[in-house]
Amino acid sequence: MTDETTDPQGIPEPEGTTQTIETDYEIGQDNVTASIGPFGLDFHNPVFVISGLSVVVFVFFALALPDVAESAFGTLRPWLTSNFAWFFLSAGNIFVLFCLFLIVSPYGSVRLGGSEATPDYSYAGWFAMLFAAGMGIGLMFYGVAEPMSHFSASLGGITEEAGQRTDWAPLGAAAGDPEAALRLGMAATLYHWGLHPWAMYAVVALALALFSYNKRLPLTIRSAFYPIFGEKVWGWWGHVIDTLAVFATLFGLATSLGFGATQANAGLNMLFGIPVDTTTEVLLITAITAVALVSVVRGLDGGVKVLSEVNMGLAFLLLLFILIAGPTWAILSIFGSSITAYLGDLPALSMPFGREDSNYMHGWTAFYWAWWISWSPFVGMFIARVSRGRTVREFIVCVLLIPSFVCILWFSVFGGTALTQFTEQGITAVSEAPLELKLFEMLKELPLSWFTSLIGIVLVIVFFVTSSDSGSLVIDTITAGGKIDAPMPQRVFWCCFEGAVAIALLVGGGLASLQAMVISTGLPFAIVLLLMCWAVVKGLAAERRAL
Repeated sequence: MTDETTDPQGIPEPEGTTQTIETDYEIGQDNVTASIGPFGLDFHNPVFVISGLSVVVFVFFALALPDVAESAFGTLRPWLTSNFAWFFLSAGNIFVLFCLFLIVSPYGSVRLGGSEATPDYSYAGWFAMLFAAGMGIGLMFYGVAEPMSHFSASLGGITEEAGQRTDWAPLGAAAGDPEAALRLGMAATLYHWGLHPWAMYAVVALALALFSYNKRLPLTIRSAFYPIFGEKVWGWWGHVIDTLAVFATLFGLATSLGFGATQANAGLNMLFGIPVDTTTEVLLITAITAVALVSVVRGLDGGVKVLSEVNMGLAFLLLLFILIAGPTWAILSIFGSSITAYLGDLPALSMPFGREDSNYMHGWTAFYWAWWISWSPFVGMFIARVSRGRTVREFIVCVLLIPSFVCILWFSVFGGTALTQFTEQGITAVSEAPLELKLFEMLKELPLSWFTSLIGIVLVIVFFVTSSDSGSLVIDTITAGGKIDAPMPQRVFWCCFEGAVAIALLVGGGLASLQAMVISTGLPFAIVLLLMCWAVVKGLAAERRAL
């Protein structure tokens, strides 16, 4: 088969040898097609309708009864992270081990898209889109803040009340030892941004790519469960899975837009004196949504890919500047010691049972794992969209190992600079600053601080644009029944809907409730990811037999 051949859903047909799945289901058979003036519609019934109405109902509830919503969801989040921390940590460990197994197993030779498929994107474009969708904005927001938080908690040591630890330090802390606290703080940070989150993304992305490009099933979450549910996956089992994925994606994006606007607003206030208020943040979300809308209209290659490459180029230049203008030798030393500390403390940090550092385990790790898992449908599907033509081994190495290494470098440069300012120069501004200002306080101590802070604000905004853009593409694909060439108005609708939800909850004070809702989707989706691992093994085994 040739790469010009596509099936009715817009996905290229397998090239070369594959083991396709024969099913009675026809792409779009449950879709509703209509025209509103010059605009066409082609959406899945009932996923599109249930998803949209449910989001509207939640937003109305959060705005009409804010105290009730905050109380209900505010209680739900700590209850989930406290009672199911062991499950989240255990699941995260399974995902990492599963991905490492695929690298060394014979399954690694299977090529996504068929034995003769070729990659759709170069390494540069591929990596840029991976980071822009996966963690770009998180690296900007937490690059300085998290290492400093864990360092300060570790340096403060262990505190107890009624026989229970009340401190937030990881493991056994490092009371009064700045060097040990620095290593522990970096290890605790890298644990949250290294192998485990990228393994979660890799599992979802690999499952979707395999069952779409090799098995000829729709590019939607339910397709990965065909080996488990069979034809039932096209019924209500699949509707529930896809609707849950839409919730997780849209709520996650809206929450990030709301909270991220606060960081951009704080930076603009520091540089230009722009007021820190709701009006400014609403204007920022509106501007981000407008730019994302333009990118959505331009499509994947002309929109997300171009913005991702530009943003990653700017991010690399900022990282290089800090490395050169900052405490270079200290940063390089921290980079080496951080890798050693991360690998050395990884078994203890990932242990799901018998932990004494309950605040760190529940409040940080379990929260992060629930958050990453809730984002995995969005990021995983986007990675699948741009990963056709790669072998499984190449895919896992490039989605798991290389991004983990880049995250280690990023936190070593940004967090290491702030930590060195504190430990060697006695500068306390970063440690005392609010979360959204820590990056800018660190840059203030370096040359050209006004210019680099402006670059930081631009990076924050454009990372949000690429996340909103790629998220709109993903939600549209799911709610169109797996079609990647659904009418443009539907993508425009979801892009505007994300921004509207973020603005409504920002103005009405419902962002905390929304964040708790996002975390709650992490629990059922952790089970979904575990089932995906089994489905991937069955799918890869069939591919190996075909080869």
